[in-house]
Amino acid sequence: MTTIVRNRLRTDVLPDRAAMGAAAAEHAAGRLRELLAAQERVRVIFAAAASQTELLDALAGCDGIDWSRVDAFHLDEYVGLPLGDERSFGTWLDRHIWSRVRPARIEKLDGGNPAGADAEADRYGALLADGGIDLALLGIGENGHVAFNDPHVADFADPRAVKPVEIDDTSRNQQVRDGAFERVEDVPRQALTVTMSTILACRVITLVVPGAQKATAVAAALDGPVTTACPASALRGHPDARLFVDTAAAARISR
Repeated sequence: MTTIVRNRLRTDVLPDRAAMGAAAAEHAAGRLRELLAAQERVRVIFAAAASQTELLDALAGCDGIDWSRVDAFHLDEYVGLPLGDERSFGTWLDRHIWSRVRPARIEKLDGGNPAGADAEADRYGALLADGGIDLALLGIGENGHVAFNDPHVADFADPRAVKPVEIDDTSRNQQVRDGAFERVEDVPRQALTVTMSTILACRVITLVVPGAQKATAVAAALDGPVTTACPASALRGHPDARLFVDTAAAARISR
C-alpha cells in the first residue's frame, strides 16, 4: 500500500478493487465502532454506485458493529423513479447493504413525484439537519462529483441540505457504463442530491474510488485547485476524511 497526503486528506493506494474495498471497510468499521462506543445512536449516509460494491460487501461482514443503533440515509436519488423501483438508489442500497445488516432506521429519498421534488428535498434535508451525519461512505464521479453535485450545480456553501438538480451528460453516461441503465436515454435527467455543504459537514468521511475511468477525477481532486469544477477537491480540507483508491484510479496522481 502507498499513502499520499494532500492538505488534510490521506489517500491509500491499494493494488486492486478487492484490496481497496477491504481496507476501506476496515477503516470505516473501526470509526463506526468508535462512534458507537461514544454515543447511543450513529447516523450513517451511504452512496449507491457500482464503485461502492466491494466496500459495502466487506463492511457487511465486519464484526463488532451494533447496527441496531445505526440510522441509515442515502446521498441521492433519481427524480421520476418511485420507491421500490429496481433502478433506484434506495433499492440498490437495500440489496447491497441494508438488507444484510438491518439498521434500526432507514430513511429513503423519494423521487417518485417530479412535481414534489422541492418539497421532498426540504423534507429529507430536515431529517439530515436533525442531528447531522456522523459517518459518510462516499465515492467520486468521473467529473469529480460527490453525490449528484456535478460541477455546474456544486456549491461548497450551499444554503440547502438537499436540492433537486439537473444531471450532467458525463454523469448520465457514467450510469450506463456502471450498468445501472441500458441506454443513456433511459437515465433520468433530474435527481435529488445531498448538497456539498451537508457532505462537508459530515463528521467522518470514507471514500472509495476504483478504476481507470476515475483517474482524471482523482488527480484533479488531489492535485488541482479546490474548486467546484471538481467538487471532490473540497474534501482536502475536511478534518476527518480518508480516500481509498486502486492503482488504476491513482495512475495520474502526482508523486
